Amino acid sequence: MQLVVARIGRAHGIKGEVTVEVRTDEPEVRLGPGAVLATDPPGTGPLTIETGRVHSGRLLLRFAGVSDRTGAEALRNTLLIAEVDPEELPDDPEEFYDHQLMDLDVVTEEGVEVGRITEISHLPSQDLFIVERPDGSEVMIPFVAEIVAEIDLDEQRAVITPPPGLIDDRAVIASARDAEQGEAGDGAPDSGADGAPDQAGEAR
Repeated sequence: MQLVVARIGRAHGIKGEVTVEVRTDEPEVRLGPGAVLATDPPGTGPLTIETGRVHSGRLLLRFAGVSDRTGAEALRNTLLIAEVDPEELPDDPEEFYDHQLMDLDVVTEEGVEVGRITEISHLPSQDLFIVERPDGSEVMIPFVAEIVAEIDLDEQRAVITPPPGLIDDRAVIASARDAEQGEAGDGAPDSGADGAPDQAGEAR
């Protein structure tokens, strides 16, 4: 199985080094000296990592055969792709590879269906689940312990405890209205067949 592990950024200095946007939790394994990586676009690679070092919080790599700034700039925006055994698991049981998380069903602790993970976005500050909802809209869910309570690979689901407004801004308003109308005996507001508001709110 092929996984994107980094994206090449701008050239650094004049000796062929490039900055990279790391997209793996194991850069020391995937992006170490001697690693041979496929690329996107394919014609740029394969690339063999010659050296690697951290400078000002950024990983710098130099590839075999690339010895000047011109060659380094030509690699900009290239994706680096590693071949990974589908059965391989991270050393840390609390970490997961992207392919393990893709297509997981996302549900709340109460069992309410949220959608299906279609993409993992790796940002500098945190990772995000891009979740496709049943109506085709998307919501972004931060992959942090405060929100993602459990990843159950056996059941193929991610259980979340979303704060108010993360899944649907109007869900909070509707819930409050339900309670008020229930007390007044006016009945519940109009909703879809599953009892949820007809449209999903914008994800924050």
